[in-house]
Amino acid sequence: QVHVVESGGGLVQPGGSLRLSCAASGFTFSTYRMSWYRQAPGKERELVARISSTGGNINYADSVKGRFTISRDNVKNMVFLQMNSLKSEDTAVYYCNARRTSALIEYDYWGQGTQVTVSS
Repeated sequence: QVHVVESGGGLVQPGGSLRLSCAASGFTFSTYRMSWYRQAPGKERELVARISSTGGNINYADSVKGRFTISRDNVKNMVFLQMNSLKSEDTAVYYCNARRTSALIEYDYWGQGTQVTVSS
């Protein structure tokens, strides 16, 4: 059974830091591209950062470049999002996503999300 579970969200002041974690099980983690998405109230879900299966290819949304860092541990089956210099506009529910395409079949798994609130 597939499980994707985020943790580490919370309330932080502007300029502060948080580290989100995502623990995965039930699939071959090391073969999946992992991503963090977020969705703010009244807005569409947007890609924040993604990392290839080996960690060799990383992409960030322009809005978080230089502030957020995505990383993964293929031994522990975990992916992380280090968020620094947080702004109020980073407030959202953050979701972990695992995705892989094989033989034209897309495997796509989501976590339940973790709330990040940036406020003084």
